[in-house]
Amino acid sequence: MTGTSHADSVGVASYYGKEFSGRRTANGERFNPGGLTAAHRSLPFGTKLQVTNLRNGKKVVVRVTDRGPFAKGRVLDLSLGAARAVGMVSSGTAKVKIERLAAR
Repeated sequence: MTGTSHADSVGVASYYGKEFSGRRTANGERFNPGGLTAAHRSLPFGTKLQVTNLRNGKKVVVRVTDRGPFAKGRVLDLSLGAARAVGMVSSGTAKVKIERLAAR
């Protein structure tokens, strides 16, 4: 069953892409810029999040594989693929709603 938890939040997301391709993420996986992954400061690796761009309503489900973001004022770093899915590549950042999905 999929649902949301109290970990829902709103904040600014950024993204990281090709320059990190193939590097190891904090959970040990190799980073795939086209994948649907994210970096979060504290959520457990493997946590699935639904991310909604509040400007255009586009949504994507990502999996936490890394730590970050390290830029002040940001709550999430998306992979390039996830940033494309929510339409934020040209702007670089977006105000997003983050909903933690319950494990199945």
